[in-house]
Amino acid sequence: MPGEGPVQALVGKLSGSGILVSSDVSPIDIEGVDTNALATRIIESLELIKGLRIANKELVAKIKESMKTEKTPDPIEYVPKADFSAYAAEVEANYKISTKETEVSGIGVDGFVTYFKDRLSKVREFISPQRIGMTNMASSMESLKNFSDGREITVIGMVLNKIVTKNGNIMAVLDDETGECKVIFMNGTSQKAKLLFEKARHIVNDEVMAVSGKISGPFIIASELIWPDVPIKQKKSSEEDVAIAFISDPHVGSKLFMEKNFVNFIKWLNGGYGERKDLAGKVKYLVIGGDVVDGIGIYPNQDRDLAVLDIYSQYQIFMNMISAVPDHIQTFIIPGNHDAVQRAEPQPALTPSLLRDFRKDNIHMIPNPSFLTLHGTDVLVYHGTSLDSVIRNIPGTSYAAPDTAMIEVLKRRHLSPIYGGNIIVPSKKDNLVIDKVPDILHMGHVHKNCLQDYHGIGILNSGTWQARTDFQVLQGHIPTPCILTIYETKHNRFSTVNFDR
Repeated sequence: MPGEGPVQALVGKLSGSGILVSSDVSPIDIEGVDTNALATRIIESLELIKGLRIANKELVAKIKESMKTEKTPDPIEYVPKADFSAYAAEVEANYKISTKETEVSGIGVDGFVTYFKDRLSKVREFISPQRIGMTNMASSMESLKNFSDGREITVIGMVLNKIVTKNGNIMAVLDDETGECKVIFMNGTSQKAKLLFEKARHIVNDEVMAVSGKISGPFIIASELIWPDVPIKQKKSSEEDVAIAFISDPHVGSKLFMEKNFVNFIKWLNGGYGERKDLAGKVKYLVIGGDVVDGIGIYPNQDRDLAVLDIYSQYQIFMNMISAVPDHIQTFIIPGNHDAVQRAEPQPALTPSLLRDFRKDNIHMIPNPSFLTLHGTDVLVYHGTSLDSVIRNIPGTSYAAPDTAMIEVLKRRHLSPIYGGNIIVPSKKDNLVIDKVPDILHMGHVHKNCLQDYHGIGILNSGTWQARTDFQVLQGHIPTPCILTIYETKHNRFSTVNFDR
């Protein structure tokens, strides 16, 4: 029958959620309504209902009426200022995107065993005896039985667990493919013992590290702890005076998305707003670190915080804005935990279907994490979800200074060292290992800007474009919105432009 198409489409979209469409809903009731958006509202409205859930004519009418008042995506049309000279427009782009294929090993125990074995194997290579200047390296945990009491030994393993003993010492259990050993870090009074004990307080489960010490019965009494860490990098310079712009966490669709400020940023790239237009003209690359939209159903009652209740509309608004970035600027976008891809990491790139087949030659959707080489500068971009677990578990790290947590990540050569802190994909290869050392590590997620140098690596968290949320108020967390970070590849220097005015 004519007109049955929209109703059948709605039925299909709701069937996966176990919601039925009442027979009193006619094609006229949903005429001119985006069925994707309508289905999303129906699912949210009925999510707390137990038992049989039915979308009837009254519910559809109520939701349809509420959708009329919502923000709709308006395209941004911005023409570059005629007197604006963009140096970067005359420079040929020179970039490379390096991603790793994730081959799932299975969700059972064997799948995770394969995953952690690969992590141990990869990270162990960074702790070679030659690099750390140590001798008497045990070939495996099993080989420890060949050493007598009092022997000085170095062993590499993955941390199974860590406890504080009744005597106030720290005991860590390390294991590898062959067995495990117990390491004691004494809570001593000497300066050396105090420093070692403080390092031991920073040990977290599932990280790979080396320990030197003396064998004493079933224990190793530790005298040194070595993390894989990153080597010191030499600064590189490009011949051409171009720049990389970094942003993260716009959260488009949220009532707190600072749209005016974000639009001013786009205008600035086109030479039509604010100061430092000389810097705007150098921007050749834009890296966006995830959470480009606020998403749907990310946390309980999120709909109260949303200005746009449809995920497709959220992305359409964002893409309308980002499409106004000048064509000469190559833009790279990873997803975050609020984006509509799998939550487990590594995350795949935003899909064409999600973006309604939006395509533009200078805009690239890439996985989280990804490794970029931009005019010779190596950039590791990762949304930063693991920062939550790092900050919870490692003393001295904080949301107020996310660089402290990012440095701990680099020390462990792993983007998500603590299993269970955020969801991971159990794959045959652990693609979150930092096997290639970047020139810049870029994260977002925590909504706090920071700039730091560690071993010659630029540590950068690019903040947010969302105002302070109620949750952040309760946590006492003060975000730093609308601060753009720029890196000039020729001069090896960072600078910021504040759009929060």
